[in-house]
Amino acid sequence: MFHEFVNACMQYVEAWGYWGVVVFMAMESSIIPVPSEVVVPPAAIVASQEGASMSFWGVVLAGTVGSYIGSVVMYVCALLLGRPLVLRFGKYFFMPPHKVEKAERFMQKYSSAGIFFARFLPVIRHLISIPAGMARVNFLTFSLATIVGSAIWCWVLAWFGDKVGSEHPGIMESPEALIEAVKAESHLVVLGVVLLMVLYAVMKYMTREKK
Repeated sequence: MFHEFVNACMQYVEAWGYWGVVVFMAMESSIIPVPSEVVVPPAAIVASQEGASMSFWGVVLAGTVGSYIGSVVMYVCALLLGRPLVLRFGKYFFMPPHKVEKAERFMQKYSSAGIFFARFLPVIRHLISIPAGMARVNFLTFSLATIVGSAIWCWVLAWFGDKVGSEHPGIMESPEALIEAVKAESHLVVLGVVLLMVLYAVMKYMTREKK
């Protein structure tokens, strides 16, 4: 089932072009668990082909727009529903309480910067808009952190997609192989983000106001 789902996502992205990237990245940033690794990299591979209707930077822009749309939808829903309803009914929409609470702890620890850091981390990036909405984070701050973080992540995925596609011809025929290849290539990026998070947490601790 997973293979068929991932394969369908890749086919739709290839067939719909930019609109496919926008739609699926909006889903990826909402409650629908669509892996971004099967959205942006395939689009970048298609864009790299001669005579393609898409471009590298067009894919990055479409991915960023889609991520922002999905994130805003989740932010507004959490803002309007509030924490009690999200925790009570979230489990019916792929948001069990333990995942929502994990995202809450993440944002409490890293403050508004957590919205930016979350764009690079699995699971957290799908849910971070929810605690942001529940906490009524300033919308401009939320938007800026989301757009910048999403743009960087989409660029990373597009770059790796172009790289993996050139090194492994025919990889579009194997969704699982594409996901594994992109994940393997992007581990250093995730490691770098984690290191930045640790340094940020240390900085916050060292500059905290003493009682």
